[in-house]
Amino acid sequence: MTAPAPLPVPGAPWIAARCAQAAVVAVVAVDLARAVSVGPRPRHALPAGAWFTPVLVWGTMLSAAVFLVWFARCRRNAHLLSHGTVKGFSPAWGVLAWLIPVVNLWVPRVLVQDVLRASTPGDGAAARSDALVNVWWGVWVAHVLFAPTGTWYGVGGSLPAEVAAEVLYGAAAVLAVAVIQRVTARQAAGIAAGAVAPAGALPPAGAVAPAPAGPPRTP
Repeated sequence: MTAPAPLPVPGAPWIAARCAQAAVVAVVAVDLARAVSVGPRPRHALPAGAWFTPVLVWGTMLSAAVFLVWFARCRRNAHLLSHGTVKGFSPAWGVLAWLIPVVNLWVPRVLVQDVLRASTPGDGAAARSDALVNVWWGVWVAHVLFAPTGTWYGVGGSLPAEVAAEVLYGAAAVLAVAVIQRVTARQAAGIAAGAVAPAGALPPAGAVAPAPAGPPRTP
């Protein structure tokens, strides 16, 4: 009986990566413009015709959608590059985990680490990649928890709180761009090295992977 033919790994999603990076930078630029124009004002005190709030809301939604498209491509590639060892979460859960409140404060970090580890050769780079992901995620969660104090979208708050929120938001965005670059570059290197997965390693489209026996393990 002949061995199953290997599945070619699709190209690294550089176009999706560049779109996600550009969207992140654009949203941060609009947010900074809002912060400079409005400052820590309550919403009812926003200047007439303020354009930045609706643009920021729609821009954030668009950047999230582009990011998830990029991540879904990377996760599929990681499954093939690792010969099917990226398991435990279905493709749908790999997207929904970013959208479910509370869950999205922890599980996405595990998903990104899984993808990076599966795409990284075992030369010590995996530990550096984990550090980048951990710092990015820590800054992002700090922003998410800090923003409801009344500093985002001009809802109102003190100037120091507004500045702190903007610093966290900007730092998280810069680190997100770096994470996108790191993941995509690792996958491009793996694909260039001729990494393939055996046929049958990838579950059929729409198939749901078994749920993990316990909560995701952290390093």
